[in-house]
Amino acid sequence: MKKLISIAAAGVLLLGLAGCASGGDTGGGDTGGGEAKALDELVVGFAQVGAESGWRTANTKDIQAAFEDAGIELKFSDAQQKQENQIKAIRSYIQQGVDYIAFSPVVETGWDAVLNEAKAAGIPVILTDRAVDSEDESLYVSFLGSDFVEEGEKAGEWAVEEFADADSVKIVQLEGTTGAAPAIDRAEGFAEIIGEDEKFEIVASQTGDFTRAGGLQVMEALLKSNPDIDLVYAHNDDMGLGAIEAIEAAGLTPGVDIKIITVDAVKDGMRALADGKINFIVECSPLLGGQLVDIVKTLNDGGTVEPRIVTEETTFTKEQAIEALPDRQY
Repeated sequence: MKKLISIAAAGVLLLGLAGCASGGDTGGGDTGGGEAKALDELVVGFAQVGAESGWRTANTKDIQAAFEDAGIELKFSDAQQKQENQIKAIRSYIQQGVDYIAFSPVVETGWDAVLNEAKAAGIPVILTDRAVDSEDESLYVSFLGSDFVEEGEKAGEWAVEEFADADSVKIVQLEGTTGAAPAIDRAEGFAEIIGEDEKFEIVASQTGDFTRAGGLQVMEALLKSNPDIDLVYAHNDDMGLGAIEAIEAAGLTPGVDIKIITVDAVKDGMRALADGKINFIVECSPLLGGQLVDIVKTLNDGGTVEPRIVTEETTFTKEQAIEALPDRQY
């Protein structure tokens, strides 16, 4: 299985809560069996990517709050966007003998060794937000997160509709962290849609590392080398917000002279959308804490969970952003 996205069955949005009478391997959705612990006796280790964006900060706060509300101890580490830090944290959790390990992988590859160590220790692993590229499905019990390919497709569909009457469309793509699942899949989904019409041309595609500063720096350089840009497709809001700064500094009007599509729908991005500086946002919800707690509870009770749990999300136009902003949680 090269991409976990491919296993997602249409309509699988909630946990499978079917009971499991006997124990078994900790991979492939099984729990490993054993008597259920009291929730206040459980310990979960969570290895976060970092705090590179508003989305990630909201994700961290939601997960921490959900475990606190559930009365489950959560050990937390911040990898500062470095895979070696995450691997170190996971090995530390294994040594501490936590009951479950959850993490959002910095990149897709290079996890088999440490995940095999967790499997040998009998500690179930749950992936959140991002996938790993491994042929061994038994190394994790479930992947909870968005369908990044679909997000890219939604972005591409808007571009096709928006530029239906254009003769040519020059696009700059601000990619996420190189090797990260959302960067790979959002680019793939977008390319699949716009690739059906040869008038769309991605004239430059460069990583901004999911940060606002990265989006600003990359966009400044790309505006100099590509003065006739029609559309910016940013893999997250923060890079899109950085691009807005660069576009305005160049004396252009974001959302008018250069159209902008982003992914996430955090408050800062939604405000820019409401102001007309961003034209379209594909939602990627960071509020995964409740679902992650549900997975842990189900496994602790001896149940099974779906190997792929997809979060339900939408898209936003300017008018929809204005309506949604007063009640936006993140």
